[in-house]
Amino acid sequence: MKYRNLGVSGVKVSEVSLGSWLTYGTATERETAMACIDKAYELGINFFDTANAYNQGEAEKVVGEALRKYPRHSYVLATKVYFPMGEGPNDRGLSRKHIIEQCEASLKRLGLDYIDLYQCHRYDESTPLEETLWALDDLITQGKVLYAGVSEWSAAQITNAKAIEAKRNLRPLVSNQPIYNMLVRYIEKEVLPTCESFGIGQIVFSPIAQGILTGKYKPGQGVPEGTRAANRETNHWITSYLRDDVLTSVQKLENIAESIGTSLSQLAIAWTLRQPGVSSAIIGASRVSQVEENVKAVDVVLSDDVLAEIETILQEIDGFVPIW
Repeated sequence: MKYRNLGVSGVKVSEVSLGSWLTYGTATERETAMACIDKAYELGINFFDTANAYNQGEAEKVVGEALRKYPRHSYVLATKVYFPMGEGPNDRGLSRKHIIEQCEASLKRLGLDYIDLYQCHRYDESTPLEETLWALDDLITQGKVLYAGVSEWSAAQITNAKAIEAKRNLRPLVSNQPIYNMLVRYIEKEVLPTCESFGIGQIVFSPIAQGILTGKYKPGQGVPEGTRAANRETNHWITSYLRDDVLTSVQKLENIAESIGTSLSQLAIAWTLRQPGVSSAIIGASRVSQVEENVKAVDVVLSDDVLAEIETILQEIDGFVPIW
């Protein structure tokens, strides 16, 4: 495994990290999920990402239980706050009330004394940004959170947050967690350069595009049995990728991967890591073998010629916007 600083902060995270969005507490049995975490830890992954909203807290419980056997200093645990956790008007968003209460709830579910990285899962238009940032800063002062970050914030929202930080002398946001892969590249235009200017690292999710960038889905063919797209619980996230033009381009990318002796998924993850502003790429896993396969991406070297070939293929589907 290789490690990078999380933005300009001093904490180092593994280039490949393990997430728990669709696979922990729902689609994957508890034992399998814990086996994936154990394998990830064994292979050098030190960064684990979850959220309170993932299966309404069940994912945090599984992640916390799995990591409890390891020394606390040896891993970096991230979770999030924003999405509804109840039916009440204050059971959602980024108000001070919701942030403080949900931090306490997450700590209990995780079985931890502190959270390494606490992230605003989305931007809250209904709460003053200064209120949100003060709440995060107070949690850091209390030692319940070490670093704060955001997820899917725009360049303008991040810029506004940094202005408030400077004015109020608040501890800085260190990370942003956006979707980023060969098929979804919107952050390259504004978010990535803005974050780089502020020293904010990207923790990118969906680097293999919900499994599309594994090559398992073929143009003109049905959805293979046992895949995520065949699962009614999860296929609404992947259906928009299943266009023949997209899948034809993916096949061309798979040919490039074969030509350099790697898998398409490894190629896709390595492609995201080519960006110096990316601190870590989050993989999901429902099988231990997927963890073993995808961590190898850190050793894939993409030459300028290979990157140029990839770019030519990606330009064929430039403008594609999936549902996610």
